Amino acid sequence: MTTTVPLLSVSDGVATIRLARPDAGNAVDLPTAIALRDAVGAVAGAARVHVVVLRADGRLFCAGGDVRAMAAAPERRAFVAELAGVLHETLVALRALPVPVVAVVQGAAAGAGVGLVLASDVVLAADHATFVAAYPSVGLSPDCGVSALLPGAVGARRAALFLLTGTPIDAATALDWGLVTEVCPAADLDARAGEVVAAIAALPREAVGEAARLLRLAGERPYAVQLADEAATIARLAGGAEAGALLESFAAPAHRTRRTDDRPSPGDPS
Repeated sequence: MTTTVPLLSVSDGVATIRLARPDAGNAVDLPTAIALRDAVGAVAGAARVHVVVLRADGRLFCAGGDVRAMAAAPERRAFVAELAGVLHETLVALRALPVPVVAVVQGAAAGAGVGLVLASDVVLAADHATFVAAYPSVGLSPDCGVSALLPGAVGARRAALFLLTGTPIDAATALDWGLVTEVCPAADLDARAGEVVAAIAALPREAVGEAARLLRLAGERPYAVQLADEAATIARLAGGAEAGALLESFAAPAHRTRRTDDRPSPGDPS
């Protein structure tokens, strides 16, 4: 079987990282994990990128770690440790990106695929997508941040049910639990993803990037620490050229007059 690694492309401020092992269900072997880490690293240093999109070729989004490669490894413990280590470096880097990350889930996500979903800021799923922990069925424990991020996304009780039984959930359940952001018909998924990505890319890069960063950190530290970071960040942005121009434009007399004129007058039924 030919191993195909993730593909990275950048166009109009949008970086797309695509899992491209459709013949293996986009299962992550070591070359794929290394290439994924390299792709995320390349995006981290690209100032022209405003948003990152995670996609996958074929029927499945990601079947998780490559179980066949694990089974065939002569030193299984060392192989799995290396694979998990590279994937974990990748996920830490993904959540540290200075821009939002949008996952487009066109099919099943298992194991590491769920980890990629949890590491993303916005998750759009096709209505036939499914999600499964997969670890118990092969005698393994969670990795790829699933145990770290799943309870915050879906709640501790649902996370336990998902991880301890290995029972798949459908897209509607994933939406109800909070694992995904939106579900839409498979035929509409690409168009909806385009709309969401375009909306993010159209806004000031640093503003949406800082919003994503703050949201990622919100559940990991005390409220007072989060507020202090919010205050420092909004003040820094306010002192920058981009926010300065937008604030001045918004506060300009012509803008204020237009907003006043657009408001209904007393008694206006509109």
